[in-house]
Amino acid sequence: MFFTLKLKEKKEVIQKGGISMFKKDKFKRGFTLIEILFVVVIIAILAAVVIPRLTTTTATAKQNACDANIANINTQIEKYYFDVGSWPSADLDEMTPPDSYDYFPDGLPTCPVTPSETYEMDATTHRVKDSGTTTHDHTI
Repeated sequence: MFFTLKLKEKKEVIQKGGISMFKKDKFKRGFTLIEILFVVVIIAILAAVVIPRLTTTTATAKQNACDANIANINTQIEKYYFDVGSWPSADLDEMTPPDSYDYFPDGLPTCPVTPSETYEMDATTHRVKDSGTTTHDHTI
């Protein structure tokens, strides 16, 4: 003997304290408009907090990288002076390939804040200063 059991979606009436309630066999699917709106508002608040911090951090990192480049170039200028016995020219061509691979084998670094500008040495102090003082400065 085989028993066949057919399941149908049916609603059962549950009596609770004199109030009749319907019980469904299937689960509720989907989200309400209020739930979706709540999630969108939370994401907007998080974005409003994170995005300004990210842009500030990026600008600060670029300025710090430029300062590190200047310090590295100044160190290499002093090394060049001790090796050769004279200061390099203001555009530092003697320190870059193909003239010399000892100081900057990959070429003179560029400023990440303003990549179109190059670093130049001051002929009186023999130090590299921020070449783009008119376009950007390193004050935070």
